[in-house]
Amino acid sequence: MLRKWGTTTAAAVAVVLITAGPAAAQDGPSAGPPLPDAPSDLVKKPQPLTGNEVRPADGPSADVALKVLRDGALSVTEKVTVPGGQQLTSRVPLRVAASDDQDRVFTVRDVKTEGAASGQVTGDQLVLTFTGGTSTVTYLVDGAVADQSGRQQVRWQVASGFDTPLAKLTASFLAPSPQLSPVDCFAGPIGSNQRCTLAELDHTGVVRLEQNDVQPGDRVDLLVGLPAGTTPVNAVFADIGLLANAFALTPLTGIVFAVLLLFLVAGAVFVWRRRKADAGALHTTTGPVEVLLRDGDRVFFASPDGVLPGQVGTVVDETVDVVDISATVVDLAVRNYLWLAEVPGPHGQDWQLARRNPPDEHLHDFERAVYDTLLPDGTETVLVSQLRARGGLDLRRISDAMYTDVVTKRWFSRRPDTARGRLTWLGAGIFALGLVTTAVLTFTIGDALIGVAVALAGLAVAAAAALLPSRTARGRVLAGQVRGLLDYLHTAKAEDIPPADRELVFSRSLPYAVVLGDTERWLGAFAALNPASDGSAGLYWYGGMEADRDLRRFGAHFPSFLTALDGLLTESRRATASR
Repeated sequence: MLRKWGTTTAAAVAVVLITAGPAAAQDGPSAGPPLPDAPSDLVKKPQPLTGNEVRPADGPSADVALKVLRDGALSVTEKVTVPGGQQLTSRVPLRVAASDDQDRVFTVRDVKTEGAASGQVTGDQLVLTFTGGTSTVTYLVDGAVADQSGRQQVRWQVASGFDTPLAKLTASFLAPSPQLSPVDCFAGPIGSNQRCTLAELDHTGVVRLEQNDVQPGDRVDLLVGLPAGTTPVNAVFADIGLLANAFALTPLTGIVFAVLLLFLVAGAVFVWRRRKADAGALHTTTGPVEVLLRDGDRVFFASPDGVLPGQVGTVVDETVDVVDISATVVDLAVRNYLWLAEVPGPHGQDWQLARRNPPDEHLHDFERAVYDTLLPDGTETVLVSQLRARGGLDLRRISDAMYTDVVTKRWFSRRPDTARGRLTWLGAGIFALGLVTTAVLTFTIGDALIGVAVALAGLAVAAAAALLPSRTARGRVLAGQVRGLLDYLHTAKAEDIPPADRELVFSRSLPYAVVLGDTERWLGAFAALNPASDGSAGLYWYGGMEADRDLRRFGAHFPSFLTALDGLLTESRRATASR
């Protein structure tokens, strides 16, 4: 509202009422509304600015004096009063958007302070700090005067970026010419069209404004028109490229990156918990594991979750090792698919591997691969020495089948020999989507950082896939049960098993003792076993010791067979790797 002066004065003032300039024709200016070179036909008929009720200050307050000097510099004096024990900080932007492809750049110099205040230019901001009491800051601004529609326009954010509510702001504007029109004043959040509480041009040619309740982050933007040639024009405009515009940080992209940060933190916690649980499964026994099942007076061996000797090692250490294949060979003999026999060789002890029963539907793919690798079609029997003389075996099919098998059994979510799984491909897809989104937004509506955030999320998913253990919950349970199986091998005694079942229990358990490194103890526990007690001489799957009445000689010779077989497989793996 206008203050009342004399009648004559009021009539004079009516000619120079503050009017709404081109920037306020429709909406209020943004943080930096287009100012230069506005077409003259956009300038509406001047309308007076009216104000709301002006209230006295109740909290921090500021009084700002603006004066345009004859050399075009804008002199600014800020007198700020802050209640004792409080602090007020203002961050005034020195680079604001003038158009889609240009920024308006202001320069601040000669900053001086009085009282408990400090001021410095940091990057593209003027940072002013006021503590308890009344303080004064003065400085000069270059770049505030621009040509606009045949006239000149002065623009400055009288208040901007306060971190504490400002109860009241008053300001005055003085220029070399009293003909100040049009004049606009906008307040509130960046981009709003809210008018200042009070703005008027008094009879002395001074623009005065008041604004109540300046909230943190709000700005008070003053635009004043001057006659052409009043002062040298010094506005500086900097071109911004397509990329700079598209990748500018906006409230929307800020929210997106905040969500991304939460996603990354949650993902990191999830990966950490999964890795901790997986590591714990290898060192924690799930409880007693019943591997000896009783049916009346009979006792049978049954492995936890039906795991086979060749699968145990891969479940525990996630790799296919030579011992896994050796244990599978022994298990195939125990299950009557192969016949093993100790025979004399040209250079000492040798071992025979022979077909006993053909592979059937009960064999897993990796077991069939072991069988076919040792005894390909047309081969009924072979010596370990002959396999070594042929240059070894190609183990690639066996390893591949073993890795695939543990995934089929749902002990692993992906092959443990590769970091690529469904989650990896999902991450790659999200990353690709992010790249496409970035490109599209860059050349269309902007906010390309949204696409960058999506791409980063994709990379995070792919990284998590590589860090996440591939062992599933079922696999972790089995890993704990394997420790229970090892406890059984450590503690089982032959006399606890009915005599009629001892040979079968000993034989079925032996491949597990081989793969878990407990062969010596297991052979010792059953050394006194008479393999002929079932009516047939010797072990039913191992020949060459049919005359023995116990397993002591077998216990002494069997480790030599394992050593020879492990040596053959090790040489074969090296030869395969070098091809």
